[in-house]
Amino acid sequence: MTTTATPKIAAIDAHHHFWRYTPEEYGWMDDSMVVLRRDFLPGDLAAELAPAGIQGVVSVQARQTLEETRWLLDHAARHDFIRGVVGWAPLAQQGIEEVLSELAGNPKLVALRHVVQAEPDDSFILREDFNAGIRTLRQFGLGYDILIFEKHLPQTIRFVDRHPDQVFVVDHIAKPRIREGILSPWRENIRELAKRPQVYCKLSGLVTEADPANWSRSTLAPYIETVLEAFGPARLMFGSDWPVCLLGVTYAGWMELAREAVPALSPAEKARIFGGTAKEAYRLD
Repeated sequence: MTTTATPKIAAIDAHHHFWRYTPEEYGWMDDSMVVLRRDFLPGDLAAELAPAGIQGVVSVQARQTLEETRWLLDHAARHDFIRGVVGWAPLAQQGIEEVLSELAGNPKLVALRHVVQAEPDDSFILREDFNAGIRTLRQFGLGYDILIFEKHLPQTIRFVDRHPDQVFVVDHIAKPRIREGILSPWRENIRELAKRPQVYCKLSGLVTEADPANWSRSTLAPYIETVLEAFGPARLMFGSDWPVCLLGVTYAGWMELAREAVPALSPAEKARIFGGTAKEAYRLD
């Protein structure tokens, strides 16, 4: 009897950030976030990767400027472990095709993201000008990261249905109300969203949606179980959300927790969550 070995896939962190800290540009960092009020650059992240067994990362925008998108792409050009960049571009503006034509010439740009959760209009994601920009992404081979709070899930389901051929990645499992221990209606809505096969989901950001100073594995377990059931290993990917995760857990600590949260999965299924899914969704080389 012969057995087929599980293909070895490099472990990938599908969600982290870099920044040069200034109070003006990062005003959302209040006095409880002193640990984040400094520069976080490729050298800082590289020191975390090897101990955690990570071979590649996807850098995600933290500021909504083209300057930052180009800055992230420059880092990716100089550091091989940065496998892709999720940048920002003014998707709701006319002339977005010209902007994307320039940016997408860089093969490390894999997707775009807008901070929808910060928009005062809870239905921003349904605006026609924004959706017109989303419709341009496929011609450039770009995905789109969805950054929302759980209250935006009903609108997001309608949004995704407008773009059946567009690849989407939900950041931070759509930010459920973990701190309050509330599962519904997030659970029902995330299950509904997961029925769309073009939607992937990041297992990231859970500790900071809980109480960073007072969380436990049992606090997070129902949320992890829900997305694992809804998306399955084939559409779920690991992300650290470093350095934001440092508010409540170390890089290695979150990696360990994520690995221990899926003990019943086969080696092939674990390889999907910790590398294969991100490689597929973002078309990483």
